[in-house]
Amino acid sequence: MNWNKLLSAQRLEQKPKDIFDKDIERTQFQRDYDRIIFSSPFRRLQNKTQVFPLPGSVFVHNRLTHSLEVSTVGRSLGTLLSAKLKQMEEYKDNIFIDEIGNIIGAACLAHDLGNPAFGHSGEMAISQYFLDNEAIYRPKLNNQQWNDIIHFEGNANAFRILTHNFYGRPESQFTLTYSTLATLIKYPCTSLSAGDKSKVYLKKYGFFEPEESTFRKIADQLGMIELSGNPSIFYRHPLSFLLEAADDICYNVIDIEDAHRLNIFSLEKVYSLLLPLLGDDPKATKERMEKLIDDNDKVSLLRAKVIGILVTKCFNAFWENHEAIMAGKLDKDLKSCLDISTQNHLKIIEKESIKYIYNHKTVLEKEIAGYRIIGGLLEEFIPAVLSQNQNKHYNNKLLQLIPIQFTPTSTDDYSKILSMLDFLSGMTDLYAVELYRKIKGISFPEMS
Repeated sequence: MNWNKLLSAQRLEQKPKDIFDKDIERTQFQRDYDRIIFSSPFRRLQNKTQVFPLPGSVFVHNRLTHSLEVSTVGRSLGTLLSAKLKQMEEYKDNIFIDEIGNIIGAACLAHDLGNPAFGHSGEMAISQYFLDNEAIYRPKLNNQQWNDIIHFEGNANAFRILTHNFYGRPESQFTLTYSTLATLIKYPCTSLSAGDKSKVYLKKYGFFEPEESTFRKIADQLGMIELSGNPSIFYRHPLSFLLEAADDICYNVIDIEDAHRLNIFSLEKVYSLLLPLLGDDPKATKERMEKLIDDNDKVSLLRAKVIGILVTKCFNAFWENHEAIMAGKLDKDLKSCLDISTQNHLKIIEKESIKYIYNHKTVLEKEIAGYRIIGGLLEEFIPAVLSQNQNKHYNNKLLQLIPIQFTPTSTDDYSKILSMLDFLSGMTDLYAVELYRKIKGISFPEMS
């Protein structure tokens, strides 16, 4: 792969554009960033769970704040890469090199757009609903379509949100550049190819069946390496490694900060988990922290220092493997390329986070409730859109609750199912709870 081809301002259904395109204030990639941040799907992230239930009096991260922070870290990684590439003779005249930080920053903003309410619990609820009703739905779908919905994937759903022409909505709502869209796709393969955990780009899948041709068009234009044509497998865009690193850095460190705010981790516990990542610097940093009065400020300072160090280490790992990445030969993520000491400390953090954070009572209660709520909504809306309920009057009333943009654009069953998943996966946690309670008769609607 070659950066002169990988960096492109081409947009879907539009002619290639100049980097500024008559708008001197913003480059094409800054326009990508702005289109995402001002969009409704992005705003809804403020009411979608990251890890802990949405806060009462104590603030913890939601999907929106997480995405903003990942974008900031991703931009830093991109800026480091720009500085390196500008030193290379073959890229000295490429005006897009300076835009790498903006490309990664925009893609990072969008990386969680496709996650349903209640996070991974919501994904699992969608998948399990169809597995539990395999006898009903499997005969209606081909192999890839079936795999798409029994392994519902938020990553693929994000790509769909950004590229699908929803009924009655402006086609130019996003129309992002090819480079931003390609960076977003960490798993450039179909659901039929996914599941090989030995290769980082095959752990999950990156697009549903209807969007496969769109991704292929982008990948071909950018010169991405195709590893298989049937089922489709591409080697990921190099910037996807940096997007993934930004996400890994943020959730590894910031979930600990949230756990401290919720009194799950003591200050001493935070010190034991994060100080070892500072290498030769822990003593000086701890002395600075001890001068602060508020424990939250101490943790914030430590978090900032750790993120800065991990940004440098992850970028160095990227650059050390640059040739292998450009040749499509690096099969692991950047976190697995770090020095052994850092890898070991990150594994300790992961182990402790699983034990005390991701299996905390409040997190488990949220996941169980979310699982039941999403499953309950599916058992109402999927049979309704497929006209499986004998009560047609009830079906019609139920479908009138669905916003018009989620009207199926095709009459086949798979398109109808996806249209309902578009609706359900776009819900915020609170909206899903309220709608579930109303249609199940648990609460009665009130006039606003």
